[in-house]
Amino acid sequence: MSKCANIQKSLGWCQGTPEMPGIKRRVYYISKNHILGWPSLPKDELGRPTSAVYEGNFLLEEDAFWHYIDHLPNKAEFKSETQGEVPSQTQKNTVTIVHPAVGEEAAAATCYLLNSDNVFLVEDMKGRFRVVGSPYYDGVTTYARDNGQGATGTTGTTISLEASDMVDCPFYNGEIVTEDGTINEDTGKASN
Repeated sequence: MSKCANIQKSLGWCQGTPEMPGIKRRVYYISKNHILGWPSLPKDELGRPTSAVYEGNFLLEEDAFWHYIDHLPNKAEFKSETQGEVPSQTQKNTVTIVHPAVGEEAAAATCYLLNSDNVFLVEDMKGRFRVVGSPYYDGVTTYARDNGQGATGTTGTTISLEASDMVDCPFYNGEIVTEDGTINEDTGKASN
């Protein structure tokens, strides 16, 4: 008989239930330097996550808030895959978005996104926010600009974040303090 509690559960799906692909057109981000405390993931006594939903809020530095990037949802890619070997497997969570502009503001993004450990909040088509970034591992942000070819090409600034985590892009129902106000206000308690 095993001394480890079983945390596995059945995973059903009702045929015909729609699963809408893609993400919404606004992604929120912040540098980890401005995060003082993370919401928590429920874990068992062995440290195994028992849920993919964060409990609580991000605790940010005073006067810090989540910034946004508007992008072209039809060009976005949001995915997760397993990496590593047993018993140290983790998730590689990735989001890639294309901002349509290639001007001064888009070019300036390289100054504050690259070489910084960022966290992105991505909203799926059902209105659920998911976190790309982890308190345990550093994320890597990359950037590419394309001015298009001739008269028929498409311009765009591609921004990607790849971050390892224990969970496939955890869900986040807590507060998102932005420059325009707070999303999900009063939904959770700050956590350290």
